[in-house]
Amino acid sequence: MTKKSCSDVGAGLKPAPTKFNLGSLKYDPAGLIPAIIQDYKTGVVLMLGYMNKESLRRTLKQGRTCFWSRSRKEYWTKGLTSGHFQFVKSVAYDCDLDTLLIKVRQVGGACHTGNRSCFYRKI
Repeated sequence: MTKKSCSDVGAGLKPAPTKFNLGSLKYDPAGLIPAIIQDYKTGVVLMLGYMNKESLRRTLKQGRTCFWSRSRKEYWTKGLTSGHFQFVKSVAYDCDLDTLLIKVRQVGGACHTGNRSCFYRKI
């Protein structure tokens, strides 16, 4: 998708009223921070991914989630291969500055298995 077509379907964030320093967040020793991805309408938790400063910058700039793959050691934008994009509606951080909550409009399944959420199994 081009940037223009993403904005046509509701992607992108409204500018924040104040500048937030991404360096203020507390990343782990590998430079990563967990990001909980939640459906902005239903509140269903869709998945958990990891971001570093650059993938968070990309997420904010593109309006689509971008993660750091710990196994492949590369950036990946959710949906580039599957078409199941996550269009960012809001990004929040917790009281300890060490976890992100990203609310999205999910297109298709969030899980690589095809399920809507990665959390489809119960104990």
